[in-house]
Amino acid sequence: MTSIVELFPKCRKLAYDARQQLSQVQNGTLSPVDLNVSLEELTRQLDMMEQFVLKETPQQREVWKRKIFEIREEHSRIQKQGQQYDRLVTTSVRHQRERDELLTRRRKGRTAASAGEKDMQNLADEGASWQQSQYMVNDLIANGEASLNALVGQRQRLTGVNRFLNQIDDRLGISDATMKVIERRDITDAYFVLGGCVVTCITFYL
Repeated sequence: MTSIVELFPKCRKLAYDARQQLSQVQNGTLSPVDLNVSLEELTRQLDMMEQFVLKETPQQREVWKRKIFEIREEHSRIQKQGQQYDRLVTTSVRHQRERDELLTRRRKGRTAASAGEKDMQNLADEGASWQQSQYMVNDLIANGEASLNALVGQRQRLTGVNRFLNQIDDRLGISDATMKVIERRDITDAYFVLGGCVVTCITFYL
């Protein structure tokens, strides 16, 4: 004969399996029907445990009631999460169906559109394409003007540098002439010194 001691591990095992099945349902690898079957079996086993509790002593009865309550709380949490996920999936499916119906109606509306509306749409597309081409041409012209202005600026800067180099060259030419005069004066001074030494020696020996 089955006892409450035998049913309790079985109920805990059913609660554990239900938690695992909930994860599988949320991952899309298990049907919600299987989870509901496990929860119904867990409810049935807990009801049987409630009946066996009445046969226990008053002290043991309180202990078993608390354990049964904990498993029922776990059962309620799993069931609530499963229902929330099921509502979420149902809502998502409904939205997807409504979206598909809307797209179908739009496609039918486009198919049934008049030739005049299609022509107007083609003209609008051509106008947009022409405007985009105009923007591209304007950008190319602006880039060309910027490049031309940059080249003009570079030419002006190079002209200034050339002028500056010519000025430096002129100054260096003046400096070279000055150095040549100084060198000639040094040679003349050396001649004067040498001549003075010769005159001094002759005077000394005479």
